[in-house]
Amino acid sequence: IPLRLVGSEMCIRDRSSAPPATGEVTRAAAGQGVPPLSPKLQLIRAVLVLVCVLAIAMVLEAAVVSGVQHAADQGQLFNRYRAAVANGVAPIGPTDSNNRPLALGTPIAHIDIPSLDVHEVIVEGTTSGTLFSGPGHRRDTPFPGQVGWSVVFGRRAAFGGPLGDISSLKPGAVITVTTGQGEFSYQVIGVRPEGAPLPPALAKNSSRLTLATAAGTAFMPSGVLRVDADLQGAAVGGATPLFTAASLPKRERELAGDSSTLWALALWLQFLIVGAVCLVWAWNRWGKAQAWVVFFPLLLLLGLAASGEVFRLLPNLM
Repeated sequence: IPLRLVGSEMCIRDRSSAPPATGEVTRAAAGQGVPPLSPKLQLIRAVLVLVCVLAIAMVLEAAVVSGVQHAADQGQLFNRYRAAVANGVAPIGPTDSNNRPLALGTPIAHIDIPSLDVHEVIVEGTTSGTLFSGPGHRRDTPFPGQVGWSVVFGRRAAFGGPLGDISSLKPGAVITVTTGQGEFSYQVIGVRPEGAPLPPALAKNSSRLTLATAAGTAFMPSGVLRVDADLQGAAVGGATPLFTAASLPKRERELAGDSSTLWALALWLQFLIVGAVCLVWAWNRWGKAQAWVVFFPLLLLLGLAASGEVFRLLPNLM
C-alpha cells in the first residue's frame, strides 16, 4: 500500500509539472489582451482611415457616381423642359415671367449632336455645380438661335462628360439646338484649341454657337478646347444678356471653381472626422472586422457627400 501511495504521489507530481495544453496557452494569451495603442497612434490610425475613405470616395465619385447623377438630372431636366415647351413657357431670355434673373440650373434649350450621339438639356449658368447636371449657357451671351455669339460650356470627363468628344467634330458637322423660339441648325466651321486664332467675324444679324470644354487628358485639364458653328438660316431676336464679359462672375468663367458652398464641405468633413474617430474606438473595443462592417458604409456615404463638394471647387470644364 505505501508503494502505491508513493506511486500516486509521483504521478501527481509528474502531471503538475507537465506543460499546459495548447488550448490553455491560447486562452491565457487571449486573456492578457493586446496592449492599447497610445493616443498618438490612435490619432494616426484615424487620419489614415479618413484619407483612405476620402480617396475611395473621390475615385467612386469621378468614375461612377457623377455619371449616374448626371443621367438622373438629365432625365428630370428633359421632362421639365419638354413640359415648358409644350405649355409655351420655356424661357427665351435671361429673365423669367416676373422679370427676375433665371435661376442657375434652369433648363433653357436642348442640344443634339448626331455624329457624337449627344442629346443634352442645356441649363442656365456655367458654375462648376451647375455643370453637374449638363451643359450650361454662359450668361453674358445670347441664347442659341438668337442674333449674336452664344457660348455653351460642357464637362470633358466628369458627370457624364457630355462634350468630351467635341474635338473629333469635323467641319460641316450638324449641331441642332431647340429653344422656346424654335429649332436651329448649326454647322461646324472648325475646332479651336487653346491659343488658336478666332474664326472670321460674325456676319450682321447672324448667329454663332461655340461649345467649350477642357483640353488635355481626362481629369487633367490643360486649357480650353472650343468648337465654333454658324447658324444655317435666319437668327431670331432676343433680350440683352444681364452680364458682360467683364461683369460675369469669376466662378462662371472657363476652368473656374465654385467656393460659394465651402461651408457645406466643412460640415461634411466634420461628420467624416467624427465617423473616423468612432471607427477607431470600435476597432479597439469590438475588433477590426466588426468596426469596418458597421462603420464603413456610413463613412463611404459621408465621403461621397464631401467629395461632391470637393468637385465644386475643381475646374468647371473638367
